[in-house]
Amino acid sequence: MKVLVLGMGLQGKAVVHDLERCAMVREIVVADLNHEEIRSQIVRDRLHKTTALKINAGDYAQLCSGIRHSAADIVVCMLPPEFGYPVARACIENRVPFVSSSYTGRIEELDIEARDKGVVILPEMGMDPGIDLLLGKKALSELDRVEGLYSYGAGLPEPAAANNVLNYKITWRFDGVLNAYQRPARYLEDGEVHALDGRDIFHPDNLHRVSVDGLGNLQAYRNGDATHYIPMFGLGDDLKHMGRFAMRYPGHAEFWYKLIQLGLTEDTPFATNGTSISPRRFLIDFLTPKMQFEAHERDVAVIRVTAWGQRNGAVGGVTYELVDYRDLTSGLFAMNRTVGFTTSIGAQMILSGAISTPGVLSPIGDVDPDAVIGELVKRGMQVRRQPFDQNGIP
Repeated sequence: MKVLVLGMGLQGKAVVHDLERCAMVREIVVADLNHEEIRSQIVRDRLHKTTALKINAGDYAQLCSGIRHSAADIVVCMLPPEFGYPVARACIENRVPFVSSSYTGRIEELDIEARDKGVVILPEMGMDPGIDLLLGKKALSELDRVEGLYSYGAGLPEPAAANNVLNYKITWRFDGVLNAYQRPARYLEDGEVHALDGRDIFHPDNLHRVSVDGLGNLQAYRNGDATHYIPMFGLGDDLKHMGRFAMRYPGHAEFWYKLIQLGLTEDTPFATNGTSISPRRFLIDFLTPKMQFEAHERDVAVIRVTAWGQRNGAVGGVTYELVDYRDLTSGLFAMNRTVGFTTSIGAQMILSGAISTPGVLSPIGDVDPDAVIGELVKRGMQVRRQPFDQNGIP
């Protein structure tokens, strides 16, 4: 079978590396504007099934033409999130399945058309969202009554590599990092929905500590709209707490809270020294080279999901946690692996027929968590399950 991968950044590279090992896949076409750079990377990484194609995904007509002429059996979209909707729409138009690691967003508007044309559309098949949703499904299946569900995600340098003043290094686009640092949050607390402005997610009142084996105490801050997933998980009136969090080393939140309040993450240009630049652009260009990993340094990715309530009349809950480290042989970061490998597994499940229902799908309701987690374990990731009684409830 033939796979068209749109975008070969860090996460897209992991998709391609994983598909190269899949016996079911005979050919991989990578489409990216950096056509010559991708060709060089294919040679460097000795990717035998992969070829490069130049497509401007910002041009819808060219995108549709590229999908059609590729004759691919599936499209894997690893472009920035804003491309998700037009790529999914183009896939439906050309009756080709689609999978991505990004949030669903407007793609859900395409559900009826996808079902009418018999096309599988699977977004949110990455790390976070993705693995967190699958682990959440597993945790919730162990409870008769659910009172709370928290999920945590972290992509960090391992302690030995946390050797700059921010204790942080880049494993995905720094522009995307800054977007996440200002993303508004919605959550459920004591049965009431609360909204948090993106400028305040790092405020000290909105942080709590989480202990992770091997990493110590981390700062957790709210990350996106947790309430969106309440109906998707089928949770009812018993639910009192729902939250999604990201984690960083201590001190990170305080640093970024001050920069955000000063306006240094804003995108409005200002004139200085005969030129014009936005504070955000300056931060990206200035800090990106200072936050790179050395070839011998590893990052660590963590996804933790905790659910609590009752089962068989007893109060308690369960925590599932997935941990992965950079593979120094391939050079793939844990962040690349957890995102890209999960997306690749989703694509392979669609190609094999394990996922075949047309429409806009979700890992929560349409993907077998045990099958995906089992595949991730085969790829060297660690998964732990820890039940707890009422004394362990957050």
